[in-house]
Formats: sequence, structure tokens, C-alpha cells
Amino acid sequence: MAIKSTIFKASLQIADIDHSYYADHALTLARHPSETDERMMVRLCALALQAHQLQSVCGGDGVLAFGAGLSDPDEPDVWLRDFTGQTRLWIEVGQPEDKPLLKACGKADAVVLYCFSQSAEVWWRGMESKLARPKNLRVWRIPTAAAQALIPMAQRSMALQATIQEGMLTLGDGTHNVDIEPLIWK
Repeated sequence: MAIKSTIFKASLQIADIDHSYYADHALTLARHPSETDERMMVRLCALALQAHQLQSVCGGDGVLAFGAGLSDPDEPDVWLRDFTGQTRLWIEVGQPEDKPLLKACGKADAVVLYCFSQSAEVWWRGMESKLARPKNLRVWRIPTAAAQALIPMAQRSMALQATIQEGMLTLGDGTHNVDIEPLIWK
């Protein structure tokens, strides 16, 4: 019998000062048995960092949600779809192979990848030339120490506040606060 995903609920208040986006999101995250708390929390941060596009790209008429992620390699970790069903934003987390990323670039208006592990620099050196062509792909690096500092916030029920100002995300749960300054690679 296969092990089922663990369900996490998050109430996420986003104050994105950089993009004048302020909203509350009630989220459900399904953590695949092979997914770590660190990766799951980076997915949540990726959603917070890109949530402003719900307003700026879709004018508020869209759906920003977690995809199947590790459970289905043909779905993103996070996606933004407008009400016509078009995928406007495809977000991946981790260090995927080049072919699925290139395929995603053909399916979505924009693709954003957030790398976070200690081996990300080595991975990027091998992938940078393979991922140079797509104009709709952005690659960001979340510092490893910041990603690991998110782990204590991973609870089955979370109330989180995300503030984005001058490119820095501060994520807090009332007990812990983590400052994340993503670095752009592409």
C-alpha cells in the first residue's frame, strides 16, 4: 500500500509592498511522502513571492494554487491560471532536469524556478547553458540557510505572515521570523 500525502493547511497573509499587493490566502498543501518540510516551505515562499501576479497578470480573475508537484511530474509545484484555463505562471522548486523545464516554458506564459539546496550552485553550473534559450524562464536562488530556517514553521496548521519589501521576503508565524533575499540567476 502506498503512503499517502500529508495535508497541511496554511492561512497566509501577504503584504507585498513592492507590488502593492495585499491579500489573505487560505491554502492547502499536500506534502508528498518523499518531500521534506524544507521543500514544502520553499513552495509556500515561492507562492508568496509570486502572488502579486494574480493581480498584475490576471487582474484578480484567476486561480493561484499548489499543483500536484512531486506526485505528478507534468504539473508545477505552484501555478497561476486565468479563468480561460490558460497557465499564466508555472512555478517549480528544487533542481529539476532541463527537459521538463523547457516543456513547461512551452505550456505557460512564464516559468519561475526557485533553487534552495546546498548543491544548487553545482546544479546551476551544469544547467545554465541548457536553460539559456527560453525567454520566459526565470531562475532564483533561495539561500540554503534561509530555507533551512523555515523548517520549524512547518506545522499541520499554520498562520503565516509574508511581507515583501525591496526584494526581501520576511515570513513569520508569531514565534519565528525568517528573512529571505532571493538571488536572481536568470
